[in-house]
Amino acid sequence: MVEAFVGTWNLKQSDNFDEYMKELGVGFATRKVGNMTKPTTIISVDGDKVTLKTQSSFKSTEMNFKLGEEFDEVTADDRKVKSIVTIEDGKMIHKQKWDDKETTLMREVDGNKLLLTLTIGTITSKRHYEKAE
Repeated sequence: MVEAFVGTWNLKQSDNFDEYMKELGVGFATRKVGNMTKPTTIISVDGDKVTLKTQSSFKSTEMNFKLGEEFDEVTADDRKVKSIVTIEDGKMIHKQKWDDKETTLMREVDGNKLLLTLTIGTITSKRHYEKAE
C-alpha cells in the first residue's frame, strides 16, 4: 500500500500554512521563509523501511521508519518529537507528539497529485503536490 506514495513530489500550492506553523510555535522569521519555500518530497521504500526526504533551499530533512513503529524525529523547525506512521484507508497518517501536543500529517495520493493535510488542534493546512516526471 505504501508503494502508491513512492516518488518525487513537488509543492505547487499551500493553504493556511502560516497559521499551522504559528500553532506549532514556529517563530515569525522561520514562518516567513517556510511560506516562501517550495519543498520537494521524495518517498522511497526498501523492504519494510520507508525513507521520506524533504528538500528545499531553506532546509532538508530525512526520516527513515517502519510503518506502525514509533521513532524519534527532529522536524524541519527543530522540534524533537515521537512519531508513528501508518497506512489507513489508503492514506499515509503521520502523527507527531511532543510536550503534550500532537499534530497529524495525512498524505493521500490521487493519480499524479499528493495532498498533504496538516492538523493541529482546530487549525488545518492543505499542501498540494504534483509528481515529478
